[in-house]
Amino acid sequence: MSLSIHENSARADDLRQRIERANHQYHVLDSPEISDLEYDRLFRELLDLERDFPELRVPDSPTARVGAPPQSLLAKHQHFTAMLSLGNAFTDDELRDWEGRLLRVAGDDVRALGYTAELKIDGAAIALTYRRGVLERGATRGNGVIGEDVTPNIRTIRDIPLRLLDSNPPEIIEVRGEVYMPFDRFERMNEARARDGQSLFANPRNAAAGALRQLDPSVTASRPLRFYGFAAAAPSGSDLPFASQWDLLDTLERWGIPVESHRNWCADIESASEFVARIEGSGRASLNFGIDGIVLKVNSLALQDELGIVGGREPRWAIARKFAPDIAVTRLLDIRVNVGRTGALNPYAVLEPVEIGGTTVKLATLHNEDLVVTKDLRIGDWVQVKRAGEVIPQIIAPLPERRTGIEQAWRMPRQCPACKTAAERDEEEVAIYCPNVACPGRQLEGIVHFASRGAMDIRGLSYARIEQLISADLVHDVADIFSLTADQLLALERYARKSADNLIAAIASSRKQPLSRLLNGLGIRHVGVGAAQLLAHHFGSLDALASASEEDILRVRGIGEIIAHAVRAYFSNPTTQVLVEKLRDRGVEFAEHGFAATDGALAGLTVVITGTLPTLSREQATELVVAHGGHVTSSVSKSTSFVVAGDNAGSKLEKARNLGATVIDEAELLRRVGRSQTTE
Repeated sequence: MSLSIHENSARADDLRQRIERANHQYHVLDSPEISDLEYDRLFRELLDLERDFPELRVPDSPTARVGAPPQSLLAKHQHFTAMLSLGNAFTDDELRDWEGRLLRVAGDDVRALGYTAELKIDGAAIALTYRRGVLERGATRGNGVIGEDVTPNIRTIRDIPLRLLDSNPPEIIEVRGEVYMPFDRFERMNEARARDGQSLFANPRNAAAGALRQLDPSVTASRPLRFYGFAAAAPSGSDLPFASQWDLLDTLERWGIPVESHRNWCADIESASEFVARIEGSGRASLNFGIDGIVLKVNSLALQDELGIVGGREPRWAIARKFAPDIAVTRLLDIRVNVGRTGALNPYAVLEPVEIGGTTVKLATLHNEDLVVTKDLRIGDWVQVKRAGEVIPQIIAPLPERRTGIEQAWRMPRQCPACKTAAERDEEEVAIYCPNVACPGRQLEGIVHFASRGAMDIRGLSYARIEQLISADLVHDVADIFSLTADQLLALERYARKSADNLIAAIASSRKQPLSRLLNGLGIRHVGVGAAQLLAHHFGSLDALASASEEDILRVRGIGEIIAHAVRAYFSNPTTQVLVEKLRDRGVEFAEHGFAATDGALAGLTVVITGTLPTLSREQATELVVAHGGHVTSSVSKSTSFVVAGDNAGSKLEKARNLGATVIDEAELLRRVGRSQTTE
């Protein structure tokens, strides 16, 4: 049954809104909410509607432009020619349809000259301007016509040449390509961030895009970025020094531009389809970076010019043959539970090993008991597992049609698996906790957090070092750190006199950290950096907080019932009381170094900090707000004065917009308190 023009118009409006939202989440916030497959489906539906009903086309449709508008913090840069999007093909039949359209425009010349096939790298598109062979500018794609000037950041990427390896380079040329982050370097970076108490990046693509748009190049330099070139452009009226795409890639290599090696010249669509199948089937597994398809291009640049652009948006002469999503089916062998540093009992899946996206997956996150129950996951089920570039695989759903009757339902154990203490669950929470602060399951992660950069900041006390100290029976809780001696460390492997002395000095220095850092390091449930700051500045000492009633704690502006109850429960625990006395005996300071200003630039304001800021850590930003009279809270509400948002801001940013709260960036925060941009 066909729809009325009114119904089609309403559907087109809905699609435009959803696509624009997805564009904003992906390109501006670097925090996509829908999969690439779902985005492609929505976009194709809108394209079909506007093709079948031309009267529905509007000037501001997402089909009439490329990408999203650039952010305002970086200078603008206009590309020589538009950086276009690619049309997509999801099957070999759609590839043949694409070739058919080419043949209708350009005839048999298309087949006579062949195609190039290149990996579609999942990163961030950039354009590099070289003048007389010297790198002059680097810019993001932006909206395809105008991007953001990120030259200082581009210069920090070591495999981008600052000068082309050519004795007679073009007067000016724009080299285009993709900045990406290798899987192994991404995972090592996230491991380091976890040890430092920093938020983790969701995937390599988000991390690469966010790193490019930092205001401080030193932050970009600290990220393991890499680059591959695959295209070029010249100012209007200038000719490119290549005759074909294959020649272009060879020339870029000669110039010292990194070019991905898995490229292939294809005489026809059949050989192109074979190349796609080979890469998707086994070649992808050997790659150390993400790809989501193969890009096919008409090889002749002259023929590319003749074929032109479709609808002002897509080159007719190129198409992306997209891969199927990174999803595999395997068996759920068991559901087990580990204990987090705050005592949270976290279920995880033990899987029959399966290859997904080039990685053997054996474990997957399950988050909490409610998720297991909601998805009706049973031990023995066949399940769909998704990785798709994320570090931690996830179970999408079970396949109930494959059940045989031997599958077993699972429920969270009512005792902690590590110490057998009865688990607790607050009515308003999803997670279940072990209340025993001395639980051995909490030991390692708790000590790692205590020593991390955002807490006591004990330099040199790494994850591996802490594991070593626990195994040597030298450290059982955080207070034991302050009893260590250099002689004890010298008896362990991989310690020399200098490294032992340095660590002991770092431990001694950490004794003087303010109360706010100590509170954060203790790992009290619900008490993060912001709450620790509020409590420390209100009570002034650990003893005052430890003896405060729940009602006293509730009087602290920005502290709610859940935090107040958790703090009171923590200090009422006999094990905590023993730990506090051990810390006191070992010389750890229990006082805050200063109190919040009452007449500062942010006096009386409630601030939420979310995402990764360009130059300030979460702890530094919190300290800055508090020092100028503001209060930092962890959740957005109607009482929020403004939200400071960085990269990967996530759901808090969306909630702020829904509530109409003011959203600012780090630069604006610094301006409001009278400071200029700083370095990390």
